[in-house]
Amino acid sequence: MQFKSDTEAAEAFVAKYKQLNSEIGKVIVGQQDTIKDVLISVFCKGHCLLVGVPGLAKTLLVNTISDVLGLSFNRIQFTPDLMPGDIIGSEILDESRNFKFVKGPLFANIILADEINRTPPKTQAALLEAMQERHVTAAGKKYELGNPFFVLATQNPIEQEGTYPLPEAQLDRFMFNVWLDYPKFEEELQVVKQTTTSGNVKLNKILTSEEILAFQELVRKVPVADNVVEYAVKLVNKTRLNSEFSSDVSKKYLAWGAGPRASQYLVLGAKCHALLNGKFSPDIEDVKAIAIPVLRHRVVLNYKAEAEGMNVESIIKQLM
Repeated sequence: MQFKSDTEAAEAFVAKYKQLNSEIGKVIVGQQDTIKDVLISVFCKGHCLLVGVPGLAKTLLVNTISDVLGLSFNRIQFTPDLMPGDIIGSEILDESRNFKFVKGPLFANIILADEINRTPPKTQAALLEAMQERHVTAAGKKYELGNPFFVLATQNPIEQEGTYPLPEAQLDRFMFNVWLDYPKFEEELQVVKQTTTSGNVKLNKILTSEEILAFQELVRKVPVADNVVEYAVKLVNKTRLNSEFSSDVSKKYLAWGAGPRASQYLVLGAKCHALLNGKFSPDIEDVKAIAIPVLRHRVVLNYKAEAEGMNVESIIKQLM
């Protein structure tokens, strides 16, 4: 896929994004912000954690996105008895008595890690290596994963018995933590009408993997003014308790602040957000637009915040 200039590529990117949105809209009603966040994380080479109560179409959303992106897709249902070999793959003896590696479901472009907090830390750690290094290790050998490669994980926030909360280190690997809320009344009416009839929706593939890789490269090329980078880094520093930019709100309500990965994702996400809105360079508004899903899972509230009923979103808004 060749473009004469980056400007032409940016215009093609916006056109493709609009096509993606209308195609996904054939199946998913509403959820515009969620779709935007998931697509931004895809174009930034990031991973996305979707948190919401059952029945909000988290799995359907990921299925639909993989269909319109024209990528290979595997769903892994995480359970307490799932072992690392079940997702990575394992070595078996073939007919000629030689060891052969059989690839597990992790070898696809898009992985839906369903109910990721239902599996023990050992299996979570195997997924962690894949997310960070984009390869897996089995029997001492390294195996490269597909390119592009994204993990879109889902988590149910209410039924917490028998779950293994994700460690902070693994949460940090996700670019975005996206909360899904109940649909509006009109949207729910539309969902019920769509899903209780016998119609079958045929989705068109909008992007190829080559186009996705080209757009990922384009996002990284977007120039950023120093004041925007400074704003992003300062915002992350404000969440830390011992930084020169620490804010009183953080000192009062936070037990832990965000690390440098948050600053990187704020700038990357702002670049992509700017492009999608027809701008060739991000401004501070673009950083603010993606700050909550980037920071939500990277700061930890203390007891005082919980006692006073403060939530992470309100604290991030105050820091902005």
